[in-house]
Order: sequence, then structure tokens, then C-alpha cells
Amino acid sequence: MHHASAILRREFANPPGVEALARRVETNRFKLNQGFHQVYGTTPFGYVRDCRLHTAYELLMWSDLSISQVAETVGYSCRSKFAIAFRQRYGINPKTFQMQSWSWAG
Repeated sequence: MHHASAILRREFANPPGVEALARRVETNRFKLNQGFHQVYGTTPFGYVRDCRLHTAYELLMWSDLSISQVAETVGYSCRSKFAIAFRQRYGINPKTFQMQSWSWAG
């Protein structure tokens, strides 16, 4: 599972599908999903979402990228879907978070 998670961390913006990932780590889809639940408490897709949102959090805090640029950088093709996922994870709209982060740093 650690090899699979390393692949997903490295390729989170454009991750392989579950089948392709399972082949890359020489297992099958069922064992991959089961292993992810045991080790990380989530699915491979959930792990990718967590990686994306954590990276987005950092980018919003420390970069001057726009919300659309952050969303695209972390693998979201739709800004609104990114905003929904970010708000669900962190309880705040990404633009509001970014503005607060910049005011704290200033």
C-alpha cells in the first residue's frame, strides 16, 4: 500500500485509475481497495482527494495563484467542484481562506 500511496502522492493531479494503479503495484483492485481502507481508512480516490486538498491548502496559504489556478494545479478541471470539496474539507470557501491567510501573513 505504501508504494501505491507514493504513486498517488506523486501523481495526484492526474492519478492512474484503480485498475492501472493495482497493476503498477502488482495486485488486484479488490486487494488495493481493501489495503487502502486498512492502512489509510479511505479509498485510493479518497486518498487522492486528501492529497489534492492538502496541496491546495498550502498553495492558497503561501502562493499568489488564483483559485482557478490552484484548482487546476491540484487536478480539478472545474473551479466550483474544487470550491465545494475544499469547503467540505476545511469548512471555509477557498477564496475566503486565501484572503484570511494573506491578511495573517501581512
